[in-house]
Amino acid sequence: MANKFENRRIVEDVDKKKITIQRLSSTKVFWRFIKPYKFLFVFGLIFLVLSSSTMLVFPFFMGKLVDSALLKPQSDSYFSINTITILLFVVLVFQSLFSFLRIYFFTKISESAVADIRQALFERLIRLPMYFFEKNRVGDINSRLSADVSQIADVLSFALAEFFRGISVLIVGSIILLFTSTKLTLFMLLTFPLIIVSAIFFGKYIRKQSKFTQDQLASSSIIVEESLQNIATIKSFTNEEYETQRYQSSLSKVVESALKTARNRGLFISFVIFTVFGGIVLVMWYGANLVSAGLISVGDLTSFILYTSFIGASVAGLGDLYGQLQKTIGASERIRELLYENTEMLPNQQNFKEPIFGNIVANNLCFSYPSRKDVNVIKNINFNIKAGQKVAFVGKSGAGKSTLAQLLMRFHTIDAGFISIDNHHIEEYDLYYLRANIGVVPQEILLFGGTIRENIAYGNVLASESEITEAANLAYASEFITKLPEGLDTIVGERGIKLSGGQRQRIAIARAILKNPPILILDEATSALDSNSETIVQRALQNLMKNRTTIIIAHRLSTIQDADCIYVLKEGQIVECGSHEELLQNPNSDYSLLYINQMS
Repeated sequence: MANKFENRRIVEDVDKKKITIQRLSSTKVFWRFIKPYKFLFVFGLIFLVLSSSTMLVFPFFMGKLVDSALLKPQSDSYFSINTITILLFVVLVFQSLFSFLRIYFFTKISESAVADIRQALFERLIRLPMYFFEKNRVGDINSRLSADVSQIADVLSFALAEFFRGISVLIVGSIILLFTSTKLTLFMLLTFPLIIVSAIFFGKYIRKQSKFTQDQLASSSIIVEESLQNIATIKSFTNEEYETQRYQSSLSKVVESALKTARNRGLFISFVIFTVFGGIVLVMWYGANLVSAGLISVGDLTSFILYTSFIGASVAGLGDLYGQLQKTIGASERIRELLYENTEMLPNQQNFKEPIFGNIVANNLCFSYPSRKDVNVIKNINFNIKAGQKVAFVGKSGAGKSTLAQLLMRFHTIDAGFISIDNHHIEEYDLYYLRANIGVVPQEILLFGGTIRENIAYGNVLASESEITEAANLAYASEFITKLPEGLDTIVGERGIKLSGGQRQRIAIARAILKNPPILILDEATSALDSNSETIVQRALQNLMKNRTTIIIAHRLSTIQDADCIYVLKEGQIVECGSHEELLQNPNSDYSLLYINQMS
């Protein structure tokens, strides 16, 4: 079992992608989010150029300061030490101001654009069809909203500006170096190939090792997540020690991998320090010889060394920034996939909104899930439900009962046949209008983490206080709500964990009453309740079912004996239909056998 969990890995949230023209073009989708802030972007670029320019002026004046200390006041090249010092402080003041404005504008752009991206992603997500959520893990989807978008934010606010700044410093600084001393510049360039080649070689190896460490850390995170989600199971099986050992074993692998990465990173950094500073020593040696020969001044050598340091820092930074851009491309591709994912509401969607009464007909209905096209879940089903009738669908697990409810609500696209409501195919109706006219009380009630009032009002967000109270009364929820210190303002906790199953069920019923739909689906609404809670919930359901078409999906046959018609499903087909009494007349029928098994 341990190996099973240890072998499961979450792939690093943000993969590094090789930068190509095609992948860069995929990031164009984000420019529409930056476009509203294009003037801020222009201002940011202006201050980026200004801050880079003032930074490159600094080494020039530092060189002049050194020359001023060595030259005699009568020399034509002499500048006052005080004058140059004042100029240096002026440069620093402007450099600080331009840097502040650059950071401010790019941060304002990134935060605003990222908020727009998150909003657009969320709007797209909640409008995606159900099969998308069936084939994608919630953790992965949430990662796109958090880690991937945060990666975009980092690039927009910092990495992109720093990348442009680094490139400009590298190009302009190299040109200045050539004018300062061509010989020193060419000599310095001889040391670059060794550093660059070694950086590429070591960098790839370290990234690979870092990725492995992150995978190990992700594996340990899975153990924590699963343990906390299944804490009741762990305690009931007294496996606290086992889980502790499993987590410790996973953490040991993380530490071992991290130490290996640290050793390699340490060797690489030591090598870079040696080669970079060794190169500086060689440049200093060669420059000192040029000074001795009178080919350059001490001030020019000082400026050259400072420019070299600035360029070296920019080159070193470009490596990390390039890695960030690689990760951003991976993140942008996943975000782009979401933004272009087809929603349930297509551009040519019908906008039919006639009043719905609740006459439902299924004709030769066939369906198989997109992920399992070879398995027919629904096979040539036909039924006719009159408005106001109460019908039930029964059968063993996997017979297709809940799938029928999902097809009625258009959670999936029908493969063949059709379902009509009031003589109109369900595809003709506006999708949101159709669902607004169907209420659902599921078996597992997952409430939002707010108040009881907010959860009831979810059925109609415009409902008044009196309407919410009336719905709670009809659902027999007021019986326990009034006993709570904060009443309707009681916080239910994550998924309604602070309430019992029966209490959550009654809140769901109150929510459905407030929605007041002409069609109601009860999907195993009482199967998980004890007898006392079921009695109360059944009374609430009687209030809910009045004057509306009701489809009951049930395991407990005792709850559907008064249904107008009962459909018995077996392997995706309706094998029997009739009232409770009619179906029991045949002692060998599937319904009779189900009934006998439950009653015995």
